[in-house]
Amino acid sequence: MPQKPTEQARSSINPYRSAEFLLSVNNWSQLPNNTAIEVAFAGRSNAGKSSAINTIANIKNLCRTSKTPGRTQMINYFSIDPQHHLVDLPGYGYAKVPLKIKQHWQTLLERYLIERASLKGVMMIMDVRRPLTQYDTLMLQWCQKANMPAHILLTKSDKFKHGAAKNELLKVQRTLQAEYPDTSAQLFSSLKKTGVGEAREKLNEWFNLTS
Repeated sequence: MPQKPTEQARSSINPYRSAEFLLSVNNWSQLPNNTAIEVAFAGRSNAGKSSAINTIANIKNLCRTSKTPGRTQMINYFSIDPQHHLVDLPGYGYAKVPLKIKQHWQTLLERYLIERASLKGVMMIMDVRRPLTQYDTLMLQWCQKANMPAHILLTKSDKFKHGAAKNELLKVQRTLQAEYPDTSAQLFSSLKKTGVGEAREKLNEWFNLTS
């Protein structure tokens, strides 16, 4: 029986190294045509979304990272090749964003998740110390409504010892099994590169890329 590849081996297989910025959009009418497959990254502000994208691609400054929550204010497209795009969605749940902007993004994100034909999956970024917030749950509900597969990266897992991080993962998985059975989850750390190979495998699955 062939052995499963190790995390280190999986991490070395990286079709996302070619990713480069394509465009930013603020309205539905500005979205590119539906010819390319899209996978979106969504997450609460300051959960480590930009760092996760940079780590998966192994490109240090592909996405701008900031300690200031709410930095991502546009839908940012990154092209792997003409047929495969990574999409960085605005961070949600940041209280200091004006109400009018919040309402605009909530309407746009819901429509994007439900109506976007080229979208094949959503990587949800959650801080392992504060998973499944009210806004995370709303995103999961939208994905469920759209029959959109979602995979959760529990970021900053290096903040816990391995056993404690594993316990947090199991808690999240139990909730998902009960309420969102089509959603999977894993531990992830941009600092320690934990879970990078597993995340890439999920992206490969949604993009129909062979690893």
